[in-house]
Amino acid sequence: MALLAEHLLKPLPADKQIETGPFLEAVSHLPPFFDCLGSPVFTPIKADISGNITKIKAVYDTDPAKFRTLQNILEVFLQSICDGERDENHPNHIRVNATKAYEMALKKYHGWIVQKIFQAALYAAPYKSDFLKALSKGQNVTEEECLEKVRLFLVNFTATIDVIYEMYTKMNAELNYKV
Repeated sequence: MALLAEHLLKPLPADKQIETGPFLEAVSHLPPFFDCLGSPVFTPIKADISGNITKIKAVYDTDPAKFRTLQNILEVFLQSICDGERDENHPNHIRVNATKAYEMALKKYHGWIVQKIFQAALYAAPYKSDFLKALSKGQNVTEEECLEKVRLFLVNFTATIDVIYEMYTKMNAELNYKV
């Protein structure tokens, strides 16, 4: 779990204003998370997230003072694993967790073809034990120790994402098209 625990998001201040610079610094370390899934089939997802971070950073860099203050699949996926949700017939598979995260966070933005690509990609998902080992960067930790670090990561991550969604809602910036 060292991968995510090394770059935690800062706790939100009382006014819930997300500082763009520290936010971008923390989330710029999320794309390597997809390497932990162990298959090149996740490369497009990693590239999409990296591209979104790059776009936000480009806007921020034009005027850091103006843009001083400011994504849910990762949150739902990790929380689902921490909560012990699993396929009883295949308890070491993470497909249930990935499917839940996708359906809650991204499916509504994707057309039929992209949805089918996602379903096919699920078959390349690693076993839960291999995924947690990858998150731990090879450190010799128990599954529960790794999950505890995931829970620690989710504390500030969840609060930050909630504020972003609240901002999208207030600004009527929710996307209404599919890719």
